Amino acid sequence: MNGDGKGDAEAVKMEEEIKGKLVYMWGYLPGALPQRSPLTSPVAVRVPPTIGSFGDSWKDVCGGGCGFAMAISESGKLITWGSTDDLGQSYVTSGKHGETPESFPLPAEASMVKAASGWAHCVAVTESGEVYTWGWKECVPSGKVFVDPTLGGCYEKDAFERQSSFLTEQVSPPSQGSRSTGGTISGIDARGGGEENTKRRRVSSAKQAAESSSSGDETLSAFPCLVTLNPGVRIAAVAAGGRHTLALSDIGQVWGWGYGGEGQLGLGSRIRMVSSPHPVPCIESSPYGKDRSISLSRGSMSSEGQGFRVPGSYVKGIACGGRHSAVITDAGALLAFGWGLYGQCGQDGTDDELSPACVSSLLGIRIEGVAAGLWHTVCISADGDVYSFGGNQFGQLGTGADQAETLPRLLDAPSLENMHAKFVSCGARHSALITEDRKVFCWGWNKYGQLGLGDVIDRNIPSQVIIDGCIPKNVSCGWWHTLLLAESPT
Repeated sequence: MNGDGKGDAEAVKMEEEIKGKLVYMWGYLPGALPQRSPLTSPVAVRVPPTIGSFGDSWKDVCGGGCGFAMAISESGKLITWGSTDDLGQSYVTSGKHGETPESFPLPAEASMVKAASGWAHCVAVTESGEVYTWGWKECVPSGKVFVDPTLGGCYEKDAFERQSSFLTEQVSPPSQGSRSTGGTISGIDARGGGEENTKRRRVSSAKQAAESSSSGDETLSAFPCLVTLNPGVRIAAVAAGGRHTLALSDIGQVWGWGYGGEGQLGLGSRIRMVSSPHPVPCIESSPYGKDRSISLSRGSMSSEGQGFRVPGSYVKGIACGGRHSAVITDAGALLAFGWGLYGQCGQDGTDDELSPACVSSLLGIRIEGVAAGLWHTVCISADGDVYSFGGNQFGQLGTGADQAETLPRLLDAPSLENMHAKFVSCGARHSALITEDRKVFCWGWNKYGQLGLGDVIDRNIPSQVIIDGCIPKNVSCGWWHTLLLAESPT
C-alpha cells in the first residue's frame, strides 16, 4: 500500500483539483481499495466527483465508524467511503459508500461543519447548529426523519436482516477471538476486571441489543434523524461513543442521549436509556462543584474534606469513549465520567463515575484538548504536554509499557522531546497526535495498520508517521483506522 511514483502523480493532481487540501487514510477501511486489505501506510483519498467537479475542497476529517471513513467538504457535504457490503451495518450507516468517496444523503440545504461516529451510529452538526443522527436506533433520539427520495424510500431489507449477526463483531474485533456471552449489563458494577471480563460485558451487550428486537430492521435507523432540541439551543460540536452521544452548544452546555448504564451520560445514575437530549450538569455536578456532600463522603476530594468549585464557567470541549466521556472547561479543567474499570476516568481507581468528576491530579494544568478510546483517555495541555490514562493492553497510552494507568501519566517518550502537541485523537485502541511543528505520531494497536507505520506491529510509545510533501492540519481516528487532513506547502 505504500505510495509509488504513480501515486505521487495522482496526489499532485488531487492537490490541484482541491485547492491544495488532501486527506490521507490508513488502517481498516476494507472497501477503500479493490484488494480490501488493510492500509498499513498513508494513502491519499481519491477526490469525490462531487468535490472535484465543482472546485470544492476538503474542510475537515471526522474519523468514522468500524470500517468506514467520514470527512467534510468546504461546501458542507458529509463525505463517506471505505465501507463494504460484507456484514451490512457499516455499509448502511455510511450510506453504502465504498471505494469512491461520496456525499452522505443529508438534506441539500444542510451545511455540515462537524461530525462524529461511534460503534454503530453517526452524528453531524449543521452550520445553523442543528444535529442529524443515524445508526442504531437506541442511539437515535426522537425527531424528524429525513428520507432522500433519490434512494427509493428505503435501503435494502437484507442489509437490516444481517444487523443482529453483525452486532457481536462490531464490538469485538476479529483479532480478539472471544465470543463468550456470559454476564449481562446491570446496575451492578463488574469488578475483578481483566480483558476477558471486559469482552464478556461488551459481547453480552451486543447480544442483548440484537435480541431485544424481533428483526434487524427494528434496531437500525438508516435514515438521518433531525434531533429535537430545546428552543434556542444551537449545537457547535458533537462526540459519539459506543452507544451514547454528547453534543456541545454554542454557549458551553453539554447535552447527552443514548445508553447510560455506566454513567457515561453524567446524569448521576445508571440510567440505561435516554431517548431525548438531556442537559449534562458538568460544572455544577462535579465533585468540585457546589453541592458535594455525597462525593466528599467518599474521601476522594481533598485531605481537608472540603469541596471546591470546578475552575471555569462553561464547557469548551467534549469527547466520548466506548463507555465513558470527558469534557474540558473554559479554564482548562478536565472532567471525566462513565465506565472506570481500567482507570479511564483518571480518579486513581476503577469505580464508575456516574457524574462528571474533576480529574484532580491535573488541576493547575490547563488542558486544551481531550480524546477518548474504547478504554483509554488522552489529553494535551496548553504547554503541549501529553497525558494519558486508562486501559493499555495494546500500548495505546504511549507509556512504553502495557500496564493500565488510573491517574493521568505524562508522556516522556524521547520521540516527543521538545515537541508541542496540538491535536489529539483516539481510535478504539490506538492514539494519534499532531505537534505544533506539524509532525504526526501514532501508537497503540496496529493489527490493521492503523498506526500508518508500514507494518502491523503494535507500538507502546509515540512513533512518527512520515508523509512527504504535505503539511498536516488535523488528525481524526476511526475505531480501527486513521484519517489526516493536510495541505500542500505551496
